[in-house]
Amino acid sequence: MKVRVTKVFTFDMAHALYGYDGPCKNIHGHTYRLHVTVAGKINDTPEHPEQGLVVDFGKIKDITQRHILSEFDHALVLHKEAPYTKDSFLPDNFEKVILLNVQPSCENLMMHFRSLLLGALPTEVELVKLKLEETPTSYAEWCIED
Repeated sequence: MKVRVTKVFTFDMAHALYGYDGPCKNIHGHTYRLHVTVAGKINDTPEHPEQGLVVDFGKIKDITQRHILSEFDHALVLHKEAPYTKDSFLPDNFEKVILLNVQPSCENLMMHFRSLLLGALPTEVELVKLKLEETPTSYAEWCIED
């Protein structure tokens, strides 16, 4: 029987939706909450330091910090085809500008984060759900069952 465990992370990031017909076309920021859910079997090996755990929450924290938060926290994320990314103003004046091949929407960011986590998690667990809250009332969610 598998059990799911979730670790929640908070980070701040700015983005703009290139070509969008609304206020989100402008550079603006959010305080995001990322829920990372993995599933696995509870370790029942006697004398094992992780007995009783699916995975140490610290492992999920370290992996998420290394692969997502260290790059995206306090970054500006833009679509690489946006015309304002073509000159040197942004990279010359800001340390953390990330250009993606896709629109940096909540949905696309969440799927990008999924791809970053998939190969990095311990083999004893499986990534089964991600939830990325862009605002307190708006979020995108991916579930392995879908």
